[in-house]
Amino acid sequence: MQLGYIEINGKRLECARFMPKRGASSKVTILLLHEGLGCVSMWRDFPERLAEATGLEVFAYSRAGYGASDPCEVPRPLDYMEEAGLNEVPEVIKRAGIGEHILLGHSDGGTISLVYAGGTEAGGLLGVVTFAAHLFAEEEGLSSIRQARGNYLFGDLKEGLRKYHGENVDCAFWGWNLAWLHPDFKEWNVERFLQGVTVPLLAVQGYNDEYGTLAQIEAIINGAPVEVETLLLPECGHSPHKEKQEETLAAIQKFILGL
Repeated sequence: MQLGYIEINGKRLECARFMPKRGASSKVTILLLHEGLGCVSMWRDFPERLAEATGLEVFAYSRAGYGASDPCEVPRPLDYMEEAGLNEVPEVIKRAGIGEHILLGHSDGGTISLVYAGGTEAGGLLGVVTFAAHLFAEEEGLSSIRQARGNYLFGDLKEGLRKYHGENVDCAFWGWNLAWLHPDFKEWNVERFLQGVTVPLLAVQGYNDEYGTLAQIEAIINGAPVEVETLLLPECGHSPHKEKQEETLAAIQKFILGL
């Protein structure tokens, strides 16, 4: 693993490169986009295991306001995921010197991946993998987000997140929570970007995902004019790469070999 920083739009963002022990088998890079409360370190051992399973270099970064990156302004705009997919991700790819690539996004990161794939030229993009991506707000997910607010204010969630985000902990949490619980966010929808996707997709979701139902997967299948593979995991919540890591890695490996 190589740690470092890149500067995007005046913000210094932490990043990390993970190489398989035997050396990357090609010049293709897997770019990881973290969840709404995530960062580089919250991927835990997944990037290393992904690099070994695929033989590809893995690149991860923390968006502004997360991990050891520069802070951001809160509240975030309600279109913060669209902004990241349309403008930030292309700039990260350019600044990091990434050529051909596969996007792998979790939750908010999955949404950002789909916006990038369908809303930009996405030069060099070979495929997209999503874990629990959101295309629209659902009451089931909003209820879980309200519960997270209570746990952050009165439970142990804040201290748990502080281990990963440090001084960014309030920025990370409230940037996510205030946007999703804004009254206007119930109308938020990015399904329109699916029509522009031109590369194969692998959509992964747990049957017990507390932040989204299988309606999200159905929307991806029905909205994207490309082949969509799915992995639906029983007894799995919002984080397939942690809760069902072996099954998830095997599906990604098969998907990438197919590309």
